[in-house]
Amino acid sequence: MIDPAVRRLIPTAARVDIAAAADGWPLRRFLWPGGTRGTILFQAGRGDMFEKYLETFAYWQAAGWTVAAFDWRGQGGSGRLCADPAIGHCGDFAPWLADLAAQWRDWITPLPAPHVIVGHSMGGYLALRALLDGAVQPRAAVLVAPMLGLASPVGAWLGGRAARLMRRLGDPARAAWRGERPGLPDRRRLLTGDADRYADEGWWYEAEPTLRLGPPSWAWLDEAFAATARLRADPALTRLDVPVLLLVADHDRLVDARAAHRVAARLPRATLVRFGEEAAHELLRERDAVRDRALAAIDSFLAEQAA
Repeated sequence: MIDPAVRRLIPTAARVDIAAAADGWPLRRFLWPGGTRGTILFQAGRGDMFEKYLETFAYWQAAGWTVAAFDWRGQGGSGRLCADPAIGHCGDFAPWLADLAAQWRDWITPLPAPHVIVGHSMGGYLALRALLDGAVQPRAAVLVAPMLGLASPVGAWLGGRAARLMRRLGDPARAAWRGERPGLPDRRRLLTGDADRYADEGWWYEAEPTLRLGPPSWAWLDEAFAATARLRADPALTRLDVPVLLLVADHDRLVDARAAHRVAARLPRATLVRFGEEAAHELLRERDAVRDRALAAIDSFLAEQAA
């Protein structure tokens, strides 16, 4: 049993540093070495920082894994991408993919093998995109509530066109809305049914206010609709020779679960695990019954595919 206190404490055995990307952009990284079973690179979702997943990192480290993560540029402790540090802006997803490829090549590859990539939400999209592009070469991949489509209240077609129009009409770096999603003011219910785990995020923001990030920009929203549509149509999905586990919350109100189902059906080595009404978006920060099932599914998958 992992002590809940680990959720609000950087472990003494872990290292946190700032590394320069190829273009000099500062990226904040986390490494918890010492595992001999292999290495997990975990990549979080939009607006996240790695502190939100310290409890899960402790679980994997106790199971023998070396655990690594880095904050995407524009969020967490990495350099921000627009003048307003509270807006999650990105005009092009290509730099994120370049950062992932470089960190995998230069930082992860020398760490203990086998190497596994785990991506949550936007991190799940970027991990799968990098796999299809041959930019990362893990033994196995785990996609947790992956952003393979957005849960738009007006549908993906209309939502994508509205985002493209709003991006062109004014400053593309302006916030698309307030809060986590328009029309849904209770942010916690969108993310997790566990009030204590949800409160950890606020605790970290109080401890280090620079980690806080708010809503996405119109440019990010436009890119997210377009990039996920391109991925879903990519014929490379049917040729991917890497085992992929997808954990999908069917009632997710941030990403489109049906899009994840369709992608899983096209991947030749996919394992799909579905969660019902008991689960919101952040499966690894959910109530114990949901989180334990998600971790058990990952354990079983890695025991078989990354022994």
